[in-house]
Amino acid sequence: MATPRKLVFITGNKNKLAEVKAILGTSVGIESQALDLPEIQGTIEDIAREKCRRAAEVVGGPVLTEDTALEFHALKGLPGPYIKSFLDALSHEGLNKLLDSFDTRAAEAVCTFAFSSGPGSDPILFQGRTEGTIVRPRGPANFGM
Repeated sequence: MATPRKLVFITGNKNKLAEVKAILGTSVGIESQALDLPEIQGTIEDIAREKCRRAAEVVGGPVLTEDTALEFHALKGLPGPYIKSFLDALSHEGLNKLLDSFDTRAAEAVCTFAFSSGPGSDPILFQGRTEGTIVRPRGPANFGM
């Protein structure tokens, strides 16, 4: 697969864009585009693949998408890929309150990037997982905005 000369990173988040540009350096030209794509229900991987496929169709070329999930061990993996909806509905404090009656606040953050070389191309997934513990909100809450 040839390296694309221009890659569209699907995000409206300037912080995420800066991170991706810092990681990829000058190896590929990165542009960003915010798209409001419908998200299917399913596994983290299913959601990432479908989002990437749809983005490649809309853009008509190579795309990179990113999805973040947060899996609470006490809730058997929820909210998982639906963290954004949970956060919008409950706020940071509400998410913390969900765990107050459990013995564990262990969680796993999952970051999934998907790359498609263009429409009709099967996305390739890259995933990182970090174990941790959910703590009360502190510091600025604007990174994902």
